[in-house]
Amino acid sequence: MAEVAPSFGSELKDGFKPANVWVAGGIAWLDDIQAFYRERSVIEKEYSAKLNALAKRYFEKKTRKSASLSVGDSPTMTPGSLESASLTTWTTHLTTLETRAEEHDKFGNDLVNKVAEPLKHVGNRFEELRKRHVDFADKLEKERDGSYADLRKVKGKYDAACQEVESKRKKTESAFDMGKAKAQSAYQQQIQEMNNLKNTYLIAIGVTNKQKEKYYHEYLPELMDSLQDLSEFRTIKLNALWSLAAQLEAEMLQRAAGQVDHLAHEITRNLPHLDSMMFLSHNMGAFHEPPDKAFEPSPVWHDDDAMVTDDPARVYLRNVLNKSKSQLGDLRREVDKKRREVDAVKRTKQKIRDGTEKKDEVLVVGQLFLMQEELHQVDRRRLTAEVETSTITAAVGDVTLGAKNHNFKSQTFKIPTNCDLCGERIWGLSAKGFDCRDCGYTCHSKCEMKVPAECPGEQSKEERKKLKQERQEAANALLKPKSPTGTAGRTELPDLTRSNTMTSLSSGYAASAKRSLAGPMSPTEEAAPPDLPPPSSRPPIASAPTTGPPKKNRVVAPPPAAYISELPGSTPTNGASGGGGGGGGAEQQKAKMVYAFEAGADGELSVPEGRDLVVLEPDAGTGWIKVRAGFKEGLVPASYVELVAASPPAPALAPQNTGQSSLGRPGSTYSNSGSSIGGGGGGTKKKGPAVAPRRGAKKLKYVEAVYEYAAQSEAEHSMAEGERFVLIREDQGDGWVEVEKGGVRGAVPGNYVQAV
Repeated sequence: MAEVAPSFGSELKDGFKPANVWVAGGIAWLDDIQAFYRERSVIEKEYSAKLNALAKRYFEKKTRKSASLSVGDSPTMTPGSLESASLTTWTTHLTTLETRAEEHDKFGNDLVNKVAEPLKHVGNRFEELRKRHVDFADKLEKERDGSYADLRKVKGKYDAACQEVESKRKKTESAFDMGKAKAQSAYQQQIQEMNNLKNTYLIAIGVTNKQKEKYYHEYLPELMDSLQDLSEFRTIKLNALWSLAAQLEAEMLQRAAGQVDHLAHEITRNLPHLDSMMFLSHNMGAFHEPPDKAFEPSPVWHDDDAMVTDDPARVYLRNVLNKSKSQLGDLRREVDKKRREVDAVKRTKQKIRDGTEKKDEVLVVGQLFLMQEELHQVDRRRLTAEVETSTITAAVGDVTLGAKNHNFKSQTFKIPTNCDLCGERIWGLSAKGFDCRDCGYTCHSKCEMKVPAECPGEQSKEERKKLKQERQEAANALLKPKSPTGTAGRTELPDLTRSNTMTSLSSGYAASAKRSLAGPMSPTEEAAPPDLPPPSSRPPIASAPTTGPPKKNRVVAPPPAAYISELPGSTPTNGASGGGGGGGGAEQQKAKMVYAFEAGADGELSVPEGRDLVVLEPDAGTGWIKVRAGFKEGLVPASYVELVAASPPAPALAPQNTGQSSLGRPGSTYSNSGSSIGGGGGGTKKKGPAVAPRRGAKKLKYVEAVYEYAAQSEAEHSMAEGERFVLIREDQGDGWVEVEKGGVRGAVPGNYVQAV
């Protein structure tokens, strides 16, 4: 069995740069050789005198380049007086030239047309191939450095998540009872996020180490072997042209036949790998592979390198594993296919060198290099999927067994939609998220990998509604406090064994608490608007004013909108026109007052007997309905009203902004109270039946803008100083309140308004 000669890739490891310089020198040397033949073609016509001068000059050139062409510019061991096999052959060539004294014109022309021009063409093509090797080497190095940089980014995200956990923990300790539940939920979710990032970090470490191993043990060695092959290929072409020149000399110079035969014999001894072996033996040095990457704990959150395997983490790992496994099979098949294609082209190249197939070997080598680049790209993706799969499987096993994955599709939600996992609203002009095409599960893009693989399969419309309600109730339960006492929530948090790393809170909520505890503010503090609260799940506020106009003496504000009728043509508050009959759209339910009713509380409406009404909200089991009489709206007892069935029945139009919202708050209804509208008939009034007590009726609350504020997104509401709004939802601990005016809802900073 023939002994396999050592190669650059197996022996020089990361010595691509010196090898590239050496190969570049060999290719550049072709210019010297073809220049030699061009000059010789002129000199040959001047016979032996000129030939002797030419041989002498090129002997000197060879002497100057002998060391560089033999062992490179910076060998680890000097060669002494030894020369490479190609240089030795070249020496014989020049010696043969000195013995020849006569040439003629035809031989000179043959040297230019059959040797010099092909040599120039071959040299240019070799140099192009060498540059492609250099470009690919730079690409490999950038990929390696990019892997290191990606690992650092993942490490940075993990550190940031650890810092955010500490911040959330401090918030749970300083939050008031009203916001403690939400702070606890945010803290628990952040811990899960940190654990997921930690797992991602560990996976990224494994991927980076494998990519580094591939770089130093496969990608770079293969590239260096290819570079070595290019150098040897250059030697083969050079030998062929030298043989041609020798053949021309044999034909034209019979008297120098012996010398030419000797030169041809020396050329055949110049085996392609001999130069490579000499360069290899004088450039072998110590090589130290960089160590593998290891887990580095965050300076804020001290942790070990164990994978987190609690239930939320297993859900995340299952989703990651499912994606990796689904890609792995296809990637392996694609790698095998491309590897077979590369092997086929390699066999074709060998047949060309053996002379059994006639093709342009330079084109074949270029095609081979392109296919190897494509194989490299696919193999990197396969390696990443394999490492992710093996790392997760080693930690938690194959958790994808029995999983019922959701058929998620990327979706843009154009109407308000809540995430079925965290319960938060999917905000934004183009709210990006996912929904399951089978069961209707909706989630944020950030929550996709946290969704348990428990899809019940394809559901009907009614079943989807039922599932949606159950999922929202489960998600909203996360926001409720788990204990009635003020300290119970703190005892349920995970034990922390490290010291505090934060010294203060900077949120607007904490600032407002500080003001309430510290007493009245100074006039200067009173004049400046407070810091905006952190955006939390709200759209970010680009730049809130750090100083605001001083408070002015308030003039008497006009009556609240709840006590003023909507004028015709103004913005409707309940999705209907200002007129009593409703202009356009679905036909509204008509009714008539059977008994006169006098309002006894806010939100109720006084209506005389016989008055025509428009039903806005039917009785939902409370014994009360919401109606419109003229331009006033309010609640009246259901037993006092008789529905008019003159027109075909149609479902009552629920006000657009008055029903129970997805956030679980009462609707923003502009209720009216006061005297009845229209004339009550004279005579004795009929006494109506007993009125059911109003359960759950809420009195509208109002807030007034203390400072001017410009909305930063469609989810927010702009305010002018002194402007009044209906309060929809109070501050839940995130520093924001939700208000409504003119049927438009939006969020505003809680410390920019005051209750009135």
